Order: sequence, then structure tokens, then C-alpha cells
Amino acid sequence: MNQAIDILKKLISYPTITPKECGIYEYIAEILGDFEVLRFDKGEVKNLFLYKKFGQGEIDKNTPHFCFAGHIDVVPPGDGWKYDPFLPFIENNFLYGRGTQDMKGGVASFLRASQLLEIQKISEVKIISILLTSDEEGVGIDGTRYVLDELKKIDLLPQFAIVAEPTCDKIFGDTVKIGRRGSINGILKIKGLQGHVAYPEKCINPVELLGARLGDLAGYFLDQGDEDFLPSKIVITDIRGGMEVVNVTPNELKIMFNVRNNTLSTKETLRDYIHRVLKDIDYELELTQSSFPFKSSNTSWLVNNLLQVIKEQTGLQAKLSTSGGTSDARYFAQYGVEVVEFGVKNDRIHSLNECVCIDEIKKLSQVFLQIANNFLRS
Repeated sequence: MNQAIDILKKLISYPTITPKECGIYEYIAEILGDFEVLRFDKGEVKNLFLYKKFGQGEIDKNTPHFCFAGHIDVVPPGDGWKYDPFLPFIENNFLYGRGTQDMKGGVASFLRASQLLEIQKISEVKIISILLTSDEEGVGIDGTRYVLDELKKIDLLPQFAIVAEPTCDKIFGDTVKIGRRGSINGILKIKGLQGHVAYPEKCINPVELLGARLGDLAGYFLDQGDEDFLPSKIVITDIRGGMEVVNVTPNELKIMFNVRNNTLSTKETLRDYIHRVLKDIDYELELTQSSFPFKSSNTSWLVNNLLQVIKEQTGLQAKLSTSGGTSDARYFAQYGVEVVEFGVKNDRIHSLNECVCIDEIKKLSQVFLQIANNFLRS
């Protein structure tokens, strides 16, 4: 699997800071020359879909279809790297470069696996595909979600998908993500009446209105979680009001917060709770659900096979997790696709001197190759 490292080095050399594509898709299409190529670009966002048919027969919406998915865009490298972040460099069995973990390492691994798929006679037609976007680290609206919507129109949605995000914690093979929490952003404005501090009876101070109720908001658990998800917690990220002077009370107090919600709490239950806390004071509340929680079945074909392959390749029994932030896996779930995430360790993502262990890339390529061949043989 040394070729996977060569592919990764080439991918790193493209400075694909969101939403730039920099011609990387031309290289990818070239090394997978026997795959059909579809482009679903939208505005500045560049999206690539490649697929290959195995077996004899016509493709329709019921054709078994397995998809590898990921993003080629990376966050800006920042200053202070010991090596050029877009000139891959190997030292002590680690490959350095922006995106080595998040997530060109995963992309390189499934590209190499796709080159090695067994050409075999199978009883029914099946599809192996690859979906790539340049807009995962950005807004994410015109990337994977848009491609899946277009694939649905032409009856090419997959039944199974692995998003090659870096999921492992302490050691390669220790974690598979089978779901993610949703994300709700909130802006709360407590209304008051500005005035002179010497005449507090003529003021309505929003800080005093909030007062002891702050404890009912900051750090509050909306639920207790369950065996799959952590509790949904109100996390306040910003509080501000007034004019930074000591003799004028604020006219308004603005609070910004986020809730990473599980399947037990929703935007509506959050709104109802805040209303109960603040029902007798004047306030405005804006809630935006940027992503929804999802979870794939613990006992699905995809989860069971992936766990078995990981154990065969690493000797580890991977844990199933729903931790972390959002990812493009949420879009697959919205379209009814059984989706999991698996990739290298995530201890250096978005950091200076991002790097990945070369052995992890080799093992990941083997995992992806084996599960894809299992799908074709199933």
C-alpha cells in the first residue's frame, strides 16, 4: 500500500483551501480512469462523483451501491510550520502537510483501495462510487448535500456510505462513528431600559432581570442522554451589553449559545424550556438548527462488516461513537443512506505541523479495500 502514500503526497501538494479545488479532481479522475465521472459544481464549490459498475445488467435505483465519501478542501495552514504545509515531507514515519489527517489521508486511502478492487464475476450488478467536495470545511451547503440531491434525481443514491473522516482517538482502529449530534445556534436578547446608575429606579437593567436565572441557562442539560449520545447541553459562548462605561445601565443584554443536541431534544423543546425560564420578562430569541442528529443502526450490515474488518486488520474491537462536531455524514443520513465514519487518528487536525502516521494510511487502505470487496461478494 505504499502507493497510497504516493497518492496522499500528491493530494497534499494541491493547496485546496476551502472552496478551492486547484485541479485536484483532474488528477483523481486520471488515477481512476476506469470509473465514470460526473461533475456537480455549484458556484465556487467543486464536486466530483465517480462510479464503477460491477457485474452484468442495467443500473437502476435499486442497484446495490456502496460509496466512499470525503472532502478535498482544507483549512488555512496558518504561520509557524516547520515544513511547507503544501510540500509533503516525511520524518520519523510521519507525513507532514495540511490535510494529512483531515482528510486527504482518508481520501488517498479509498482512492488506492478503489484502484485495487477485485474484478470478479458477481451474480448481480453493483456499484462502487466516490463522492468528493471542496466545501466541507466551509458552509457545506453546495457540497455533499447538493450532490446527493442531484444523485437522487438520477436514481444514483447509494445504500451504504463510509465517510473517511479521522475518527480514531488513541490508536488506529479504536473508534467508528455511527452518528453525530445536531447543532442549534441561539441568540437571546434580554430587553431593558437604559439609564443613569444613580437613578436605578428609573432603569430596567437586563442584567438584573437575568440575574439568578443565568444558572438555569448556562450549562443546563436539556436531557440526560442515552446509551448512544451525551446529554444535550446549553453552552453559552458570549454575553455582552452596555457601552463599557460605569455610569450607564445596559439597554439590552445579548447572549449567544450553542446546543449540540441528541435525538432526545429538539429546537422546539429548547425554545419551550427557555420560555419557561424567562416567561415573565421581555426577551427575543433566535434559534437556528444548522445540523440534525442522526445515528445508524448498531447492527447494520455496514457496521458489522466494518467492525469485523477493523478487528482483522488491527486486532482491536472498535468502539461505536457519536462524539465530535458535525460532518457531511449527516447529509447521507438525511437521504436514508446507512452511513458511518472511519479514518485515521484525529490528534493533529487543524493544527500547525499536521501529520499522519504512514502505517495508519497503509492500514486504512487495507480496511477500505476489504470492506469494498466484501460488499461486492455479498
